[in-house]
Amino acid sequence: MSLTARLDRLPLSRPHYKLLLIGGLGYSFDGMDGAVVAFLLPRIQEIWGLSTASLGLVGSAAPLGFFFGAILSGWLGDRFGRKKVMLWALAFYCAMSVVAAVAPNFEVFLVARVLAGLGAGAESVIIAPFLSEFIPPKRRGWFIGTLAGFFSFGFVAAALIGRFVVPVGDDGWRWAQVITAVPILLLLWWRRSLPESPRFLMSQGRAAEAEQVVEGFEQKVLRATGKELPAVEAGGEDITKHGQKISIWNALKVMWSPALRRRTAVIWLIWFVITFSYYGFFSWIPTLLVGRGITVTKSFEYSIIIYLAQIPGYFSAAWLCDRIDRKNTIALYLAGSALSAFWLSQSNDSGMILVAAATLSFFLNGTYAGVYAYTPELFPTWMRATGVGLASAVGRVGSILAPSIIGVFAATLGFGGVFTMTTVVLAVGVIGVVIFGTSTAGKSLEDINARTEPEQPAMSGGGK
Repeated sequence: MSLTARLDRLPLSRPHYKLLLIGGLGYSFDGMDGAVVAFLLPRIQEIWGLSTASLGLVGSAAPLGFFFGAILSGWLGDRFGRKKVMLWALAFYCAMSVVAAVAPNFEVFLVARVLAGLGAGAESVIIAPFLSEFIPPKRRGWFIGTLAGFFSFGFVAAALIGRFVVPVGDDGWRWAQVITAVPILLLLWWRRSLPESPRFLMSQGRAAEAEQVVEGFEQKVLRATGKELPAVEAGGEDITKHGQKISIWNALKVMWSPALRRRTAVIWLIWFVITFSYYGFFSWIPTLLVGRGITVTKSFEYSIIIYLAQIPGYFSAAWLCDRIDRKNTIALYLAGSALSAFWLSQSNDSGMILVAAATLSFFLNGTYAGVYAYTPELFPTWMRATGVGLASAVGRVGSILAPSIIGVFAATLGFGGVFTMTTVVLAVGVIGVVIFGTSTAGKSLEDINARTEPEQPAMSGGGK
């Protein structure tokens, strides 16, 4: 019997939800660590007398680390395993967050934030492809969209830390970063018990290990449900070992081959558009609110409400992913983001600004739920993590550019100009995904990528 078919026929139960919790908490801590920086900016500007340009560098520091972390972790995840990369990335970014917390000067702080971003980027890239390889096709969109929803809890926690910890004493900004790092130690302990992905093991020719993982997972589901497992559907074929060692160059050649270039172009566009808009918005929203005459304290309170709007955004999109397909969910929420950004650009009253910003937060994060569910499905197992990593890295280019570009636009065109530009960027994403996106709902990972496999053997010999 096919091992992948055995995995795909299992009903969602406690073992799946344990994976969701462990992976989701990783995303919560990633989100919390990245988002808290926006609340540190006013304090570190005061302490070190930073210019607006230097603040822009801080805003771009973590995304720069994310860029390199995404590329490295994708390749390492396909080369050495998903689990190892998750563990080491988590430990590294925890350590760098502590270094940033005790930084004696701006230079050390900036470098530590870049390195913390590298670890967080590495971890966030690997979790979704890892979990997607355990989940049955009919529920995979909801599951991975829900997984991404855990980011929202981290952002809400960051807003609470910004409101209640950062203002407390001269070292509040340091304690804020310590808080974001400490819970990760618990998660490291949890993850020691995680299995490696059976699909990864099969792609490496480690069939016996894959068999053990699948059998163990079946037994856990059997105990959790107390019911006989569904029959395995005939006709499925297991993943076979690919004829090359994974490299970023070979993965790029496959991604831009005739079989995959349309998918690659679409997902790279989506990642750039959503990440540019997202980081531009969330990196600068407290500062932009202050610029509109809203006090610092009130801007932090507004930020908590804006971050809370992420939660229904993520989980509503996760619910839609299996019902109207990933591409349609992404298009719907990108369109909602574009309209919300335009609404925000036209808002003057503080209450209207709050409502428009919360609506934009809802739709931007709903888009991410679709993107995280969609991206791992578009690439074959042997290069899935690398494909996700490269797509995410393209998005990180947008997040690196966004704080600086938003800063320039805020200075020259004002509040309205910032969000008019965001509207245009988001509209381009909507057009791209509607016209060129691929449907994936309800299909096994192997069926989605069946037509890409014939390309691989021909490239294997020349890739060595």
